Amino acid sequence: MSAPSLLLEVGNTQIETVETLLQVGRYLVIFLAARALAELMVRLGLPTILGELVAGVLIGVTGLHLILPPAVHAELNQGMLALIGNCAGVSPEAVATIYDESFPSLEATAKLGLYALLFLTGLESELDELMAVGRQATTVALTGVVLPFALGTAGLVLLFHVPLFPAVFAGASMTATSIGITASVFGELGFLRTREGQTVIGAAVLDDIFGIVILAVVVALAADGVLSAGPILQLVLAAAVFVGVALFLSRKAAPAFDWVLDRLRAPGEVVVAGFVVLGLCCFVAEAIGLEAALGAFAAGLILSASKHTAAIQQSVKPLVALFATVFFVLIGSSLDLSVMNPLNPDNRDGLVVALFLLVVAIAGKVAAGWSYLSKEKTNRLVVGLGMMPRGEVGLIFLGLGSQAGILSAPLEAAILLMVIGTTFLAPLLLRLALSGVAAPVDGTAEQAA
Repeated sequence: MSAPSLLLEVGNTQIETVETLLQVGRYLVIFLAARALAELMVRLGLPTILGELVAGVLIGVTGLHLILPPAVHAELNQGMLALIGNCAGVSPEAVATIYDESFPSLEATAKLGLYALLFLTGLESELDELMAVGRQATTVALTGVVLPFALGTAGLVLLFHVPLFPAVFAGASMTATSIGITASVFGELGFLRTREGQTVIGAAVLDDIFGIVILAVVVALAADGVLSAGPILQLVLAAAVFVGVALFLSRKAAPAFDWVLDRLRAPGEVVVAGFVVLGLCCFVAEAIGLEAALGAFAAGLILSASKHTAAIQQSVKPLVALFATVFFVLIGSSLDLSVMNPLNPDNRDGLVVALFLLVVAIAGKVAAGWSYLSKEKTNRLVVGLGMMPRGEVGLIFLGLGSQAGILSAPLEAAILLMVIGTTFLAPLLLRLALSGVAAPVDGTAEQAA
């Protein structure tokens, strides 16, 4: 029986009941699973985003089939459908139909979480600290973007015969660096204010800018289905100008924003004003043919120089904790890790691709530590290892690639393993590299090795 015919047999009240049960039930499953796994990761000294991702894998297409994006065309958990059907007095088939039709509301929540997360990333970009180590950070960032991108893309096309668009996207996914993970490890070990720490943080800020620009360009090109010099140059120029204007406004427009905010009295003025800027930047980015994700990051850059930046961060973090959790869980829920089962001979090519991406992702960033000239003694291995974790930024690339339909299931899984591998290994290798080095007592950005 077709979906419309099924719904004709169900009353409006029953449909509303099913929709409510589904919406509440989905959030309960997502948050309970994500929090449980996040707590486990914290106790293991690992980033909570990995817990959220694993939670998605466990309740998604690889695991219990409780949360499934309709695009994966997998069968939902029959026990869940029967339970909701019994509560609402409808058939499991009708529940499955309503599930598919109501799923876009959950995806909209996830997209809000993505924009809030990128907004927060931009807010936390210390542009003044970037200027202090600008030359070294710029060279490290450029090398850390160009090497993984070029080697990853070329290797996938030439060695594994991956189509050009997916190969370019996979290469782009290796350009990012997770500021949060690297900063937390350096801070924990007392090396955040060393030359190495500041170089890595500055380069990671630039990595995010370069990487998100590449992401916006690749997603826009994939939507058009055209890969030629004219559109590429046009989009790169538009993205560069857009980010350049955002950096200019971070100095010129932030005082005006502060002036307006100082005169607002209604509760919630900080977060509402911040999200107005976020919405405007997303709107402009989409209007000129770029990805709204770039607009969200640019909004954070603009407000990073505001005197209210700390207050905006504190108001946005709870929203990120809620909605970005949904984003990461949905990424995990759509990943079919059975394509990486080594016992299946058909999967071995995919595992080789995953290993290739992981090696290139590590080597490209570690090589960046030796890519700049400096008269000061610097532990270049520490700089390279600090650039290695992809973390939440790599998962953003993966999520947008999946939503755009660019990636095959094996390539999605390979990128996921690359992100997880670099995120797991970077803190361990950094601690090992710094284990015999005394942290500077005065906290200045001087040589620590």
